[in-house]
Amino acid sequence: MTQVYLVTGGAGFIGGNFVLGLIDRGNVKVINLDALTYAGNMDTLAPVMDNPNHIFVHGSILDRALVNSLLEKHQPSAIINFAAESHVDRSIDSPGEFIQTNVVGTFELLEAFRSYHAATPEKKRNSLRFLHVSTDEVYGSLGAEGFFTEETSYAPNSPYSASKAGADHLVRAYHHTYGLPTLTTNCSNNYGPFQFPEKLIPLIIQKALAGEKLPVYGDGMQVRDWLYVEDHCRAILKVLEAGQLGEVYNIGGHNEMANLDVVKTICGLLDTMVPDSPHKPHAGLISFVKDRPGHDRRYAIDAGKLQRELGWRPEETFETGIRKTIQWYLEHREWVQRVSSGEYRGERLGLGNE
Repeated sequence: MTQVYLVTGGAGFIGGNFVLGLIDRGNVKVINLDALTYAGNMDTLAPVMDNPNHIFVHGSILDRALVNSLLEKHQPSAIINFAAESHVDRSIDSPGEFIQTNVVGTFELLEAFRSYHAATPEKKRNSLRFLHVSTDEVYGSLGAEGFFTEETSYAPNSPYSASKAGADHLVRAYHHTYGLPTLTTNCSNNYGPFQFPEKLIPLIIQKALAGEKLPVYGDGMQVRDWLYVEDHCRAILKVLEAGQLGEVYNIGGHNEMANLDVVKTICGLLDTMVPDSPHKPHAGLISFVKDRPGHDRRYAIDAGKLQRELGWRPEETFETGIRKTIQWYLEHREWVQRVSSGEYRGERLGLGNE
């Protein structure tokens, strides 16, 4: 039996990878709703745009009438919500957009799902799912030790993380108040193919290849847990198919690294993978810049619950994943040029419009 999914934000980085992986599995139909903001890109979906099992819809999760019509027409068994404004620096400059998309948009989506759930015959209703994709940034900042767990108190420190925290709370509330079959995942920092070049890893790759200065915020000792995007997508599917309703599952890559070490690793790999680069050694391009306001010092995910209960483990180490990622960007320079030709040109964001 063909499974039908409504994926929101499916032209973005993580959502696009998820859609490609779903279609590749076969025996699925994907309704892909995306507003095509700066980070959404149709080039990501080129391999599936002619596939009859992939239906792309240009629109926003804020448009409840549109979502209602898609649910009524296609009768999906699950909504997977990737749609979000997701860049911390942008949230510092334009927090209102993050509240609208991440909080109000999630509310509109939940309301549409609530109506759809109520109108679905009971036999089919039991198989419905709403999976909300969130971030570890809702937990705030860690000290030198310890890990975020599903029981960690929320303490968001940026407009972005606050907006995602608000969305998470709505999803929880709709499960407990209305009995909706919801699931939430909170992931660590993703990297991999099709990531918009404003994020650290693709930004450093592109600037290094161009011989430009490589900006490192503050002292570069901010620690993140890095998760290869395809590992993340596999975890989401696992939670969707076997997760306990109303539960939260943390997804991490077990790859803690300081930002400066990430940048140095990329530089070292580029030295060997692009032997004819005139900018070697690329580490000589590193430039320390003013830190981001409210920059969290350390994130680290404890993904033990997901491992114990659902048997998921990441397949990539940072060493294997970052090599795959660099190779992908080297082989897809035209994609980078096309997605970078719009509003964002690699400029510094997140200084609060000083």
